[in-house]
Amino acid sequence: MGDVGITDGNAAAGNAADREHMRAALALARRGLGNTWPNPAVGCVLVRSGRVVGRGWTAPDGRPHAETVALAQAGDLARGATAYVTLEPCSHHGRTPPCADALVAAGVARVVVACGDPDPRVDGRGVAALRAAGIEVVVGLMAEKAEALQAGFLARVRLGRPTVTLKLASTLDGRIATRTGESQWITGPEARRAAHALRGQHDAVLAGIGTVLADDPELTCRIPGYRKTPDLRVVVDSRLRTPATARLVATAATVPTWFLHRADADAGRAQALRKAGARLIEVSGAENGVDLAAGMQALGAAGLTRVLVEGGAQIAGGLLRAGLVDRIAWFHAPGVMGGDGWPAAQAFGTAALREMPRFRRVDSRLVGDDMLTEFSRAA
Repeated sequence: MGDVGITDGNAAAGNAADREHMRAALALARRGLGNTWPNPAVGCVLVRSGRVVGRGWTAPDGRPHAETVALAQAGDLARGATAYVTLEPCSHHGRTPPCADALVAAGVARVVVACGDPDPRVDGRGVAALRAAGIEVVVGLMAEKAEALQAGFLARVRLGRPTVTLKLASTLDGRIATRTGESQWITGPEARRAAHALRGQHDAVLAGIGTVLADDPELTCRIPGYRKTPDLRVVVDSRLRTPATARLVATAATVPTWFLHRADADAGRAQALRKAGARLIEVSGAENGVDLAAGMQALGAAGLTRVLVEGGAQIAGGLLRAGLVDRIAWFHAPGVMGGDGWPAAQAFGTAALREMPRFRRVDSRLVGDDMLTEFSRAA
């Protein structure tokens, strides 16, 4: 079977109309980010005689799929149409019937797929089913953009863990709090709103116990109407020290809240957290807490594809040291705090420059008076 890298001839170039419609499908797919896990966020556009007759994207909670939505909108107009899909149509029975079968039954004449699906249940079978039915299939159009959008889903399938975005808000010299611990607010209101939008685009927001004890955060996306599914918060709390009075605990019955903890955590605290509505996930321990790699594997096994980390210096340093940070969203405020402020990442033993985690800048823009720079891990 094929994989996510399969490409047909000149598919990567495509014609102008194909690229225009695939760009639209990718834009639709982005609407599902943060709302569709464990399924990928997929977009689909149906075009007949140069006219768009159906549009769809993966619905909240992962169903119905994008193709199903677009086909329902198109109705009989789907017959003879071209379907532009950002990910290979599924070919297996899960919570919904196979999308490849639905496209065949609808009578589409051509399917343009941005990238293949490496899930072993699909992995080329969707494309094969379409071709077996006599449908022309093109694979690989705008594959790089599609794979970037699907990075979380692809990481869960390939690596067993979600992609990790580390969000930092600091001064120009990389300080996240004064020497006394004051941190609210280093950045301005526009940057804080942008940070809430980031939360809405991820499956879960994760913080360490240090941040919970210091800031008592809510870790929710507080932009009305932005999210279609409930916020999910994850706390790395090896000993389950989160107090019962914390806002995360008080709202755990209505806002999903998970704790990553060690086996030797206090049983009484575990019982209290469960009673409050939290989910506890036991992972192996490490010298100063939990094994973060094991924790990310546990989150992947639970279905998460995209995690935004808003922890402090300890969790940031731990994830960077473990090579678990895929992207960084760094908000810089136009101020300098000095060396006695708290650093964005704790020391993690870098002795030589070659050992330093490296990233490449992929975007940079002003957000109010602050600057947001986004980085992706260097290959």
